[in-house]
Amino acid sequence: MNESELIAAIQVGITNYNLWTIGITDDPERRKAEHKSKGEKIDYWRDWRADTETIARNVESYFLKKGMKGGSGGGEHPTFVYIF
Repeated sequence: MNESELIAAIQVGITNYNLWTIGITDDPERRKAEHKSKGEKIDYWRDWRADTETIARNVESYFLKKGMKGGSGGGEHPTFVYIF
């Protein structure tokens, strides 16, 4: 997905950005399991594949500025964006 497609897909139904966590990864299943093992509530997990790592990083940054929780990282070549 390109940047505008990803932003549009993530925004569907979200009004309180600060209730959500966003991240990027090269392996969404592994990352989901890591969050779950930390006791984080992942019931509403969603992930999307970005066309490039740069797009994934830009989208993550966009939503962090909107108030979503998260931080840097993402693995070697993160092309997946996830929220929960």
